[in-house]
Amino acid sequence: MEHGIICIDDILVSSELLEEYFCCDYEKCKGACCIIGDSGAPLTGEEADSLEKCYGEYSSLMQQQGREVVEKTGFFEIDSDGDMVTPLIGDSEECAFTHFDAGGSCFCAPERAWCSGRCAFRKPLSCWLYPIRVSVLSNGMKALNLHRWHICTDAYEKGRREGIKVYQFLKEPIEAAFGQDFYRALCEAEKLV
Repeated sequence: MEHGIICIDDILVSSELLEEYFCCDYEKCKGACCIIGDSGAPLTGEEADSLEKCYGEYSSLMQQQGREVVEKTGFFEIDSDGDMVTPLIGDSEECAFTHFDAGGSCFCAPERAWCSGRCAFRKPLSCWLYPIRVSVLSNGMKALNLHRWHICTDAYEKGRREGIKVYQFLKEPIEAAFGQDFYRALCEAEKLV
């Protein structure tokens, strides 16, 4: 199936975000996206600053190994592509900011603290928006594309079962990042694809 590109203001949007179904199936994946990957989660400089500023509010939820990494390397690292990302624990693929509950499910320590009202920073936008990946083009425009990852197979299946499109599942982070008008434009654009 061929997918198109929709332009909303200065943002290019892959039509896959409007056509494909997605709904996290946490009961099956148990937060695998926080512990599997080539590098940490993409970060902005502002997000790295927020992680540092709020560290005292969520650090107690992190694993000891994660705290050791942050104390040694800081709140971000530069990956092999030259991008700022969250640090990883040792040679593993696990984000330093992970939190595991008694059942072994993985969560984001800053987000757990945010949910309990203890932290002003929720989590990196790249995590909150997943499976949407945002890139900045050479002309300054942003592009929103769908990232497909085998660990999310169950999420695509659940989305299809429940009739939830990618952009619908991600309404809250999309509005937080790009505004309510942008989200309304996505809703209108879906009628045209």
